Amino acid sequence: MASDESYAIMQELMAAQGAGEPLVLATIVKARGSVPRHIGTKMLIYGDGRSSGTIGGGEMEARVRKEAETAMQNGQATSLTYSLVDPERGDPGVCGGEVEIFIEPYLAMATVFIVGCGHVGKAVADLAHWLGYRVVVTDDREELATPTHIPHADIHLPGTIDNALAQYAVTSSTFVVVVTRNVLVDRKILPHLITTPAPYIGVMGSRRRWETTLTMLREDGLSDEDISRLHCPLGLELNAESPEEIAVSIMAEVIMLRRHGHGGRMALGPKMFDGS
Repeated sequence: MASDESYAIMQELMAAQGAGEPLVLATIVKARGSVPRHIGTKMLIYGDGRSSGTIGGGEMEARVRKEAETAMQNGQATSLTYSLVDPERGDPGVCGGEVEIFIEPYLAMATVFIVGCGHVGKAVADLAHWLGYRVVVTDDREELATPTHIPHADIHLPGTIDNALAQYAVTSSTFVVVVTRNVLVDRKILPHLITTPAPYIGVMGSRRRWETTLTMLREDGLSDEDISRLHCPLGLELNAESPEEIAVSIMAEVIMLRRHGHGGRMALGPKMFDGS
């Protein structure tokens, strides 16, 4: 593979990572006999199906694309070996050789997108930063969504939720934490968040406040399917009181969902599952 082609692919990979766009890098790591491309050939496959570069085209490349979809879902790298000899036995080509392709997912950086920069929002930003997440904060009270007020946020987006979402693209690696001051604010912002690919949209509030919010959202035309994407009250039950303790509860739930945990006490072992 020509060095300028490889350099261009790697530059594109770095740019996509900087923009928070998930993608997969496919690289030919072994090649024997007659093959369409050789060791070092690279190809990028994006989450929306776009690609850059080619590892040979045809049926083999189509199969790699399918494997890339799986890699983006489970985050696992894998190696694929293809013989290019006999299509009748299932080979993806007739060149006569064999290739091994390494599939490596580059997922978007895990981000906590905090809506509301009051006491709890600030505490969540501090803790999420300490935990290694990218932190994005927004608030319509523009004087709060600032580096002075929340120094540990990576991105500050003062203004409306429309403005925030126009400037920052929420991805499947973005965990949204809504910690606003009242139900009227939630009523305005939640419909915009539901349309994003965020895997988690947590909303702070008592159960009574949430019932009021639900009534308003249904009046505004949101379906039960839309509302099912919202988690309220957010966080794990820790009987937390201070903003810092509430932040621990919220980030514990984010970590649990991201790492596919169950949220139980580890010291209890299997008992937590059988109710004993």
